[in-house]
Amino acid sequence: MIECLRSSTRPVKLAKIFGVSYVAVKNWAYSGKIKYIKTPGGKYRYPESEIKMLLGEAPKGRVAIYARVSSEDQKEDLERQKQRLVEYAKSKGL
Repeated sequence: MIECLRSSTRPVKLAKIFGVSYVAVKNWAYSGKIKYIKTPGGKYRYPESEIKMLLGEAPKGRVAIYARVSSEDQKEDLERQKQRLVEYAKSKGL
């Protein structure tokens, strides 16, 4: 938990980053819009990963595609399947 607190931000600083009030940040936490860590002293801290996610800086996850055919004779079909899956993933921003 100590490591999590080192890479976290206080509500007032988070409010300044987003240009909102301290109360708005607390409301985000209560409504589940942003995850928080509660310290043993009852203080709220917001992980850097959550802040990056809200700012749109979160790293994208990995995506796996899977294509198969039932025989060697369908190798062209396999390539077509693969291409369609790649295009679909790209169109969805994956």
